[in-house]
Amino acid sequence: MLVLLPPSEGKASSGRGAPLKPESLSLPGLGGARQAVLAELVELCSGDEDKAREVLGLSEGLRGEVAKNAGLLTAGARPAGEIYTGVLYDALGLATLDAAAKRRAARSLLVFSGLWGAVRVADRIPSYRCSMGVKLPGLGALCAHWRTPMASVLPEAAGDGLVLDLRSAAYAAAWKPKGEVAGRTASVRVLHAPTRKVVSHFNKATKGRIVRSLLTAGAAPGSPAELVEVLRELGYAVEAEAPAKAGRAWALDVLVDEVH
Repeated sequence: MLVLLPPSEGKASSGRGAPLKPESLSLPGLGGARQAVLAELVELCSGDEDKAREVLGLSEGLRGEVAKNAGLLTAGARPAGEIYTGVLYDALGLATLDAAAKRRAARSLLVFSGLWGAVRVADRIPSYRCSMGVKLPGLGALCAHWRTPMASVLPEAAGDGLVLDLRSAAYAAAWKPKGEVAGRTASVRVLHAPTRKVVSHFNKATKGRIVRSLLTAGAAPGSPAELVEVLRELGYAVEAEAPAKAGRAWALDVLVDEVH
């Protein structure tokens, strides 16, 4: 099973670890595209600070993120699972998983990123600020930049198992499973049970809890249909819709009472 996650806007500090070693990151087929984004981001943030803030869409209060990006090549690196924070990652609670569940997380979780393309939670990266919606002056829109390399790399990473897609729209646009891979992909929404409306804050928390539940249970569903049954056994209210045509992903709705 491969679980596709969005990153978090907020991130923990880099700390004092050894600096980034780009060649050590998972999915080496993304290496060239990573290097291009990294080089331009560092150059951008080492120059005119106001221009960098405008390009990155940062408020005055986030001015310090520009300096953080300028120092990416020498900043300390930590496992991505420690760098990403926020509602989803708080609910997932990687640090509090038992050893077996942590091993499953290292194998199955893939976090999408405007800077790195996608990384596994054990990959060591520095803290940064660069969303998938950014349009760099040289490379252009990052979403478009990542599509070609991901189209060749991600199907291999998916293997022949289930793909559980929990990404937000901006990150989902960087790679859309196609053909046979799409047929074993399940895309999840979180809906308010009484109204069937998509929830906001609780959406992230629920997705984090779903991943934690699967990891702690040692569940290994091999298809979207099996995933539906596993989630129901784990106590989630799930409605599923099989694709009308081959080569399309399954749509799963997880129903919750909270809407925060």
